[in-house]
Amino acid sequence: MKSITKYAESFNAYLTRKCNNQAPSSLFDPIDYILNLGGKRIRPALVLMTTDLFDGHVDHAYSAAMAIEVFHNFSLVHDDIMDDAPLRRQHPTVHEKWDINTAILSGDSMLIWAYQCLEDYDQHSFYTLVQLFSKTAQEVCSGQQMDMDFENLEEVSIEKYLEMIRLKTAVLVACAFKMGSIIAGTSLENQDHIYSFGINLGIAFQIQDDLLDVYGNPKTFGKQVGGDIIENKKTFLYLKALELSSEDDRNQLKHLFSINPKNTQAKIETVKQIYDQYEIKSISSERIERYKQKALLSLNQLNLPDDKKQKLKNFAQELMHREA
Repeated sequence: MKSITKYAESFNAYLTRKCNNQAPSSLFDPIDYILNLGGKRIRPALVLMTTDLFDGHVDHAYSAAMAIEVFHNFSLVHDDIMDDAPLRRQHPTVHEKWDINTAILSGDSMLIWAYQCLEDYDQHSFYTLVQLFSKTAQEVCSGQQMDMDFENLEEVSIEKYLEMIRLKTAVLVACAFKMGSIIAGTSLENQDHIYSFGINLGIAFQIQDDLLDVYGNPKTFGKQVGGDIIENKKTFLYLKALELSSEDDRNQLKHLFSINPKNTQAKIETVKQIYDQYEIKSISSERIERYKQKALLSLNQLNLPDDKKQKLKNFAQELMHREA
């Protein structure tokens, strides 16, 4: 079994071969553009890695890996339209580079293409993969809608937030793991355990992302520190602070997350002071650790040699090793 980076590099080579000039260019050029903007290719790499992990033929996994990467990027194209985002990975978004109608139609074509990728499998595998893929796609849409709904809700529970990130983020990671296990033909028990591993790892990763948004190192985080605060996003940290804070601090937090001042740095610092007062950083770290332990419990239940389990543990540690 290779490193996740090697699987990602292998997938990139496959993607390059698949992205070729198709007509009409006005439909397919935006697709090639978004797919070639980069990214870590974690999800397709996980499909390849898991197939290898369970002694499957990695060559058989590329179509499924392509399906999940195309779907992921389809969701980004449409998310960017909904968010009116000007940039994606430091480049103009599809709807900015072309126009909204082109972005919608190219995104729709990507969703169709994702399903077409799965047609490369035999009847039994195709049915199982499509069943999982359709369930995941619907869940991602539900998570996106929940996230949008939260913008207009004054009260959001932590339980609802955790369900939102499970749907919007974690299920696609879990799907990648399980698709690889299906292609390899491992047991249903292994398929369920690797899926659970992916769910809990995905939730831990997103809460850590919330944490790093406030406390991360600007040089290594890769995004603007404090971005969630500037955008008034109801993250785990914000919701936990509301739960624990005094009435005065709670009212101040609600006020700060309802405004868009020119001096964003002052807003960030005030919110951080409230978070520090109620030890939100420590509480968030504890919740991340809880989900990591759940993931490791599922990993330990896999019917795999210890050296292969260790490879998965190494991947989890690599994924989560982002310093605040």
